[in-house]
Amino acid sequence: MKARLEQELAFHQTALNLRAHRQQLLASNIANADTPNFKAKDIDFRSALAGALGNRLGPLALSRTAAGHLPAAADPALDRFARFRTEIQPNVDGNTVDMDVERAAFAENALHYEASVTFINGLLTGMQRAIVGQ
Repeated sequence: MKARLEQELAFHQTALNLRAHRQQLLASNIANADTPNFKAKDIDFRSALAGALGNRLGPLALSRTAAGHLPAAADPALDRFARFRTEIQPNVDGNTVDMDVERAAFAENALHYEASVTFINGLLTGMQRAIVGQ
């Protein structure tokens, strides 16, 4: 039973890591909407999750070369799943950010992230009830 729980939680941990990384990419796209020549990035979540699970990607620690270095906010191992978004309407300044697309993707990703957290919470609550015997 413990192995099954660990397996379920590992899957959800990987999915949440990918969702959080995608949220950072989308937020970066929105923040750089007026930056000339900025190219919007996104993740194909389905293929990224399959790739992450195939490689047993879990939480990876970054190596710091000096004690004074700050830890990175994003996991560079997840950057391999980021792709440049195809341009819908070309801008004169070379920027590929479409704010409507970015806002919709941001809201959708946040909703999926929240659903995953709720599912994990339900899984843990169910396990706790089973242990207590309710």
